[in-house]
Amino acid sequence: MENTSARQGDIVRESYSARSQEYVDLFGSVTSTHPSDRALVSSWAATLTGPVLDAGCGPGQWTDLLARCGLAVSGIDLVPEFVERARVQYPDLSFEVGGFEALDAAPGSLGGALCWYSLIHHSPQDIQTPLAEFARVIRPGGGLLVGFFEGATVGAFDHAVTTAYRWPVAELGQELVTAGFELIETHTRTGSGYRPHGAISARRQSAR
Repeated sequence: MENTSARQGDIVRESYSARSQEYVDLFGSVTSTHPSDRALVSSWAATLTGPVLDAGCGPGQWTDLLARCGLAVSGIDLVPEFVERARVQYPDLSFEVGGFEALDAAPGSLGGALCWYSLIHHSPQDIQTPLAEFARVIRPGGGLLVGFFEGATVGAFDHAVTTAYRWPVAELGQELVTAGFELIETHTRTGSGYRPHGAISARRQSAR
């Protein structure tokens, strides 16, 4: 399964690298996001203390928002082109190239992690790997906020860049619980012109 995850990571990195400029042009600013998403991420940020990771930071727009909320935040992304752009755009912030399977962070060292549409390419068979790693590095009581494509059943679809997965809120929520998180609140949104959206805010439970 680890080899499968590594191959999928290569596919995701190569697919986004090939379209990185197009992605930056379309989505590289928080002004391109839904206002309710900006409000949710900002309100979630206000509940956190300590270092925060923007996991799958892309060109850094959400990392910058979290920094402007007063957090000590860093970003990580598989795609070198995104990290290079983020470092230029936000030179006062820290960005690194990497995945989520083995984070360079000590156990319980983070106050939270944002995973805004950065787990959408993990298959149901592989989703526990990054979730377990987030559970390892986020301290008890720390926060995890996940944005994703919502659907009636778990299933793959042809995302514009590479294969992605839809999740019902309840089923992705159960994956978070299995990994060691307590669900705080969930959000869904539907409308014309975009795929159904879901978000889950969770808190790291104390080790049992």
